Amino acid sequence: MLQKNVMLRRSFVAGGAIAEGAIVKFGSDDDSVVVATAATDLLIGVASHDAASGERVEVDLVGITYVKLGGNVTRGNDITATTAGAGIALAAAATIKSSVGKAMASGSSGDLCPVMLGLWSAVTA
Repeated sequence: MLQKNVMLRRSFVAGGAIAEGAIVKFGSDDDSVVVATAATDLLIGVASHDAASGERVEVDLVGITYVKLGGNVTRGNDITATTAGAGIALAAAATIKSSVGKAMASGSSGDLCPVMLGLWSAVTA
């Protein structure tokens, strides 16, 4: 299994309970994050540890980190968020969707999967 290799991490205030490996998005202000719940959310990174609402949480922004999966993923898939910030493969659809990065290994729901972070939005037709 790949080692975690985070090159950029930033501290935010958790706008709700956040679990380690959850994909996050900005909360109510520039210094807060909440768990992402959809592929259309503007994803910013992955929580590096558990945090309760109001606590500081370190968010991995660049590098290789582990994402808790919410479905089957194949290495090379673009990873986006589903409910509770779980990672799933980005499905093709005629809409704008955000990806947090690329899966570096295959896995299934509940696994911690290494993901190379590279934030972008994809328009698929």
